[in-house]
Amino acid sequence: MTKRKKHYDIVEVVWMDAEEEGDVGWNCLAKQLREAKKPCPEMHSVGYEVYRNGSHIALLSTMGKDLGSTLEKIPMGMVIRVTKMSQDNPASSDID
Repeated sequence: MTKRKKHYDIVEVVWMDAEEEGDVGWNCLAKQLREAKKPCPEMHSVGYEVYRNGSHIALLSTMGKDLGSTLEKIPMGMVIRVTKMSQDNPASSDID
């Protein structure tokens, strides 16, 4: 009996990244205080949503039958929004 493939939604996750500024050792205080006022970078990740709970969301960019890409885990506290892009569709046709 063939195991049924689980279908995963393709989503875009917009999230605020954490950032560390400065070099090893001592840093110019005036520069660090200027950097402190700048917003953290807003990031956009797209992939198969393979897991989500109150703690984090997990994405894979590539999936095969038995292999997958690296796993990207984003803490939900950093997530601004999750947008469903499409659904993995088993009825789609192969490209010749």
